[in-house]
Amino acid sequence: MNHRHATDVNRASDELGKLRRGSRVGKYRLDRKIGSGGFADVYAATDTLLSIKVALKIPCTKWVSDDLVDEFRREVKLTLGLEHPNILPIRDASFIDGRLVIVSPLASRTLDDRLKKRMAFETAFDFASQLLDAVAYAHSEGVIHCDIKPENILLFETDQLKLADFGIAKAAQRTISGSGTGTLGYMAPEQAMGKPSARSDVFSIGLIAYRMFSGKWPEYPFELPLPGGAALRKRVHPDLIAIIRKSIAVKPRDRFADAGKMAVAWEKTRLKAIRFARRHRVGT
Repeated sequence: MNHRHATDVNRASDELGKLRRGSRVGKYRLDRKIGSGGFADVYAATDTLLSIKVALKIPCTKWVSDDLVDEFRREVKLTLGLEHPNILPIRDASFIDGRLVIVSPLASRTLDDRLKKRMAFETAFDFASQLLDAVAYAHSEGVIHCDIKPENILLFETDQLKLADFGIAKAAQRTISGSGTGTLGYMAPEQAMGKPSARSDVFSIGLIAYRMFSGKWPEYPFELPLPGGAALRKRVHPDLIAIIRKSIAVKPRDRFADAGKMAVAWEKTRLKAIRFARRHRVGT
């Protein structure tokens, strides 16, 4: 990014807050805002040339600096090669009307939305399997995500899951962390101290799995007994509980080395875990 781009972004800063339904950003017409965070807003939009629905992620202008865009470009180059059915592809990432815009397919909802309702065991198990497949593939390519959370997990028709924000998660995290804002959320404790690894992604996946099965989110630092533990034991096979507990171990070395190792252990429990859940008749 050169200084002309930075100037363009600054000129557009007063208008960013005015984006609303019907506004135009290049060829895209904004249909509605579907997400908002400390780093960016996300809009459902229509590509008026191709007549297709897309999602636009537009970072807040206060974060859009030369350093951020340079780092973002490095991350995008690294992750554009990640072609996997459970990883959300980036269709475009460029400056449009002075704004940095990231374009991707439009999902029907996020996992965060889905978690507001009780989830059948088989659905939760399948979502976790898809998430593990995506992250295992990324880890095999030497890429860690660093921001796995329900808001970044998108659900499409037929409950296909796609993990989003490869390419901007680390850049966004460093930028916001440098400002002293942000919360731990689903982040591993060592990652919050600036030491992320594949084991950090495993921790995040484990917390999400725990929440899907128990209906509760054990916020770190953990207090025993974990919330929802009784519900977890009623519907989840002990072997599967052991995998989840291993994945959220406080010490990184006590977790699975990467998502691939966790995925192998996870799939080994599939038949007995589903039989156990059906036998106990818990779920919707």
